[in-house]
Amino acid sequence: MSATDFRLVFLLFLLFSTALQLWLKTRHLQHILRHRAAVPADFAAGIELAAHQKAADYSVAKARLARWVIAWEALVLSFFTLGGGIGWLDGLSRAGLGEGVWAGLGLIAGLTLLSSVLSLPFSLYSTFVLEERFGFNKMTAKLFIIDLLKSTLLGAALGLPLVALVLWLMDAAGSLWWLYAWAAWVGFGLFLMAIYPSFIAPLFNKFTPLEDASLKSRIDALLSKCGFASNGVFIMDGSKRSSHGNAYFTGFGKTKRIVFFDTLIERLTPAEIEAVLAHELGHYKRRHIIKRMVLMYGLGLLTLALLGYLKDADWFYAGLGVNQPSTAAALTLFFTALPVFTFPFGWLSSRGSRQHEYEADEYAASVSSADALVSGLVKLYRDNASTLTPDPLHSLFYDSHPPAALRIAALRQA
Repeated sequence: MSATDFRLVFLLFLLFSTALQLWLKTRHLQHILRHRAAVPADFAAGIELAAHQKAADYSVAKARLARWVIAWEALVLSFFTLGGGIGWLDGLSRAGLGEGVWAGLGLIAGLTLLSSVLSLPFSLYSTFVLEERFGFNKMTAKLFIIDLLKSTLLGAALGLPLVALVLWLMDAAGSLWWLYAWAAWVGFGLFLMAIYPSFIAPLFNKFTPLEDASLKSRIDALLSKCGFASNGVFIMDGSKRSSHGNAYFTGFGKTKRIVFFDTLIERLTPAEIEAVLAHELGHYKRRHIIKRMVLMYGLGLLTLALLGYLKDADWFYAGLGVNQPSTAAALTLFFTALPVFTFPFGWLSSRGSRQHEYEADEYAASVSSADALVSGLVKLYRDNASTLTPDPLHSLFYDSHPPAALRIAALRQA
């Protein structure tokens, strides 16, 4: 393939992917507006019209913002690739740091920093305007800055050593460097999973053991029934950033722990909390976490193998605006451009995730109460202002969970 041919292919995919995203967002907000006037019949008993309309307005506002983000990100991506931005940053880094790993780290750090700065206005607007308008934001400017600094420092402390190792392998490990890099990435991912509950998450939130004796007894009985050994049940102070509620479990092996947002504990009854936890345990019992990890690492291996081929292809660099190929340029160009080609197939991942949600719901209904899970989900949809009427095609591409109506209909038949 020539550089000109690849440049044209990339441009066509960029235009198609961007147009597809904009079209899906437009469909989504139009579909929501068409159904704004009435609560769907299946939810009329649990959700008031005012709450339904708030969810519709909130979802429409997010979709409108998303269209601006999509257009802006397409322009930024065009600058970094077709406009030669990555080549320019690579030249600056090599001029200042010489050749080798240090120059590569300079390019990747510079690209990450510049990308973050360019996306910051949208993040600020989303948090302090959109979320604030609908009553969800609890974040202060001080906390936002602290979170940003912590995330940046943590990302540098954990990410840069891995990137340095990958860059070294790309230069020193021969034609199979991508296989060794994949092994390093897998090991790094498992390491993060192990340390996240005890060392990373507490940097951002406070976790306190569940103290409600009655609820704890109920949860312990469920865990025993499901054969799930946990390192504890914790309440997270999610309310200091947002009024949204959620629950999850994290870690693996002896580090597994169950986490409830304090907002969720305040809003749901003990039976509903148990049912929501049963759903999360369903993911564990049905081995969804392992299946997702196998899929992710399998796709990662194929992705790195493809990069191994492109690393030595001159047309790949020239087609994306880099006139002087380098190891770091190959890495950054590849992962910057990759989403343009993969987004049209994103519905495949969403479809698999949705199936897992149905299976977890089915498991929860078998060990807890389907009715309690339904009532708990309705409260979460209401309190989180999640739209009950998403556009089906938009939902297929973007939502890892089935639409509320389909999910609850399946639970009522369980």
